[in-house]
Amino acid sequence: MESHVIGPTDEPLLEKTIGDMFAETAARFPDNEFVVFAEDGIRLTYEEFLHDVEAFAAGFLALGLEPGDRVGVWAPNRVEWVLTQFATAKVGLIQVNINPAYRTHELEFALNKVGCKALVLADRFKTSDYEAMLIELAPELATSPHGKLSSERLPHLRAAITMGEEAPAGFFQFADIVELAEEDHYARMYEIARSLGPHDDINIQFTSGTTGSPKGATLSHYNILNNAKFVGAAMNLSSEDRLCVPIPLYHCFGMVMSVLACALVGATLVFPAEAFEPKSVLKAVQDERCTGLQGVPTMFIGELNEPDFASYDLSSLRTGTMAGSPCPVEVMKRVIGDMHMSECTIAYGMTETSPVSFQTGRGDSLERRTSTVGRIHPHAEVKIIDEDGNTVPRGTQGELCTRGYLVMRGYWDDPERTAEAIDAEGWMHTGDLAVIDAEGYCKITGRVKDMVIRGGENIYPREVEEFLYTHPDIRDAQVFGIPDEKFGEELCAWVQLKDGAALDADSLKAFCKDQIAHYKIPRHIRFVDDYPMTVTGKIQKFKMREAMMDELGLKEIETA
Repeated sequence: MESHVIGPTDEPLLEKTIGDMFAETAARFPDNEFVVFAEDGIRLTYEEFLHDVEAFAAGFLALGLEPGDRVGVWAPNRVEWVLTQFATAKVGLIQVNINPAYRTHELEFALNKVGCKALVLADRFKTSDYEAMLIELAPELATSPHGKLSSERLPHLRAAITMGEEAPAGFFQFADIVELAEEDHYARMYEIARSLGPHDDINIQFTSGTTGSPKGATLSHYNILNNAKFVGAAMNLSSEDRLCVPIPLYHCFGMVMSVLACALVGATLVFPAEAFEPKSVLKAVQDERCTGLQGVPTMFIGELNEPDFASYDLSSLRTGTMAGSPCPVEVMKRVIGDMHMSECTIAYGMTETSPVSFQTGRGDSLERRTSTVGRIHPHAEVKIIDEDGNTVPRGTQGELCTRGYLVMRGYWDDPERTAEAIDAEGWMHTGDLAVIDAEGYCKITGRVKDMVIRGGENIYPREVEEFLYTHPDIRDAQVFGIPDEKFGEELCAWVQLKDGAALDADSLKAFCKDQIAHYKIPRHIRFVDDYPMTVTGKIQKFKMREAMMDELGLKEIETA
């Protein structure tokens, strides 16, 4: 039997836009709470949220934005993020998810790569001053009329919209956007909404690339609505459920598997805080009587290890999803036992596949849920191939390839890299190594390339290496992952300096700070004279990894 599986097709795919879907759900469950932001005391029903969405959608049109324009969102988990998600979808604007950990270097690239015309941003969060970073890139904001920015470094950007209570010169305040809309903007909003199609581009998510710079995976209503539907079905999500969401919204996990999955069925989204903090999650589950909880394994580990974990009443939980990186066996056992999540599912996928292609079922055994990522989703097709592109027999390792409704539209303005990822027959080559057994269960066994997954964040070493090369004292840099109990993997860099240069690890980390996201800054840095190589001159990162593991006394972590 070949490693080729096709999901069930008895339930039809949705052929509708996000705007139409939400209006339908709000009509069915107007008084159900849609979002609860526990930290801010914000509660909005479906009917109230739809009212606000339409007001902001009309406001975006009043700004001069047109269907197809790109609108960046750069912020932690806030109500404005979710409002922007639905308001942009309502009028065919393409939302661009920007990682809140990004710094100036990455922000500049992201905004210019996809030509963002507007940016909705938080004022600040923790040590990040988002407004100051944008002003650093576009000092012209201070003297530009609102919505008419003309910036040398950000040539496409016209409007900056802050979530802060006070807007710096040149910025709009988010709350004021609704005031811009007049009657004709509302009329135009409804007219545009009727003209949109499910296969229109609606979302761009950046994924790091092996060639260095991030790629903008472009997704349609059709891609992400259907994926959300099947993720929710695997969890048996209904209008009675309250899902606790500590994962960041900018990820497909938060935006699709949480927000859209709930919106489809009338369930409630509970956001414990702007960013993950174990105590706030446990408190939100207890206070809001959440029935579901989602997260990457690192989050569940943090929650389970909270000193007063036993004092929280988590008895309302039954379901949830763990995804983003491999799950340690013992963690899953405690999630099912100590957190009462008897129906917890494991999911696997990637941004480019909207994101989920495999998920365990609520009835799967503990062994299945701790050693596999489940079986294929409905309407998805997967094959496992060898290096020559041939489909391998069941039980044999190879590269996992995915095809179907869930495959992205492509990388924004990058036909070459799109063609590298999606072949002529429509197969998305994931770069992941996997095995499919006789019953169709899939186990992820490794990665074709050397991507590092740190706490659910995908890091491609080449991107970090190319940034390190910009340091004037560095001749070469090799970045790789090593095992880490807390994050699954941590980043390590072996650096060669130019002749006569003097640089230490702290100085190099300081160079990285505020230029690249904190999780991309190598935790371990070693200065070396040479690298282990093959006789043909190919660098052997696996030998560097082994050497670091020996030096630090590390062992491979047992995972599901």
